[in-house]
Amino acid sequence: MAFIQLIEYTTSKPEEVAEVLAEWERASQGKRSARRLISARDRNDSGRYCEMVFFDSYESAMENSQLPQTQEYAMRMRELIDGEPVFRDLDVVEDREL
Repeated sequence: MAFIQLIEYTTSKPEEVAEVLAEWERASQGKRSARRLISARDRNDSGRYCEMVFFDSYESAMENSQLPQTQEYAMRMRELIDGEPVFRDLDVVEDREL
């Protein structure tokens, strides 16, 4: 079953967050199981962001989480965000084009 991890956080350093994300993409090339990433900013709260990361399954997401590159990314992200991120683990029950 397809799986999405939603990560919500606030930051006053969005440019630095984007740089860390780009570094993770380069470092994890050919190793990561993440298939797609959408980053979004809350229109009503300009410091709040969401990342939606798409995987083939929950298991592949957990494997991705264990990659040294992902561990490094998570550590660096925690230095750039305000407080703790909120994670939502979502099993995709329907996916269709409208």
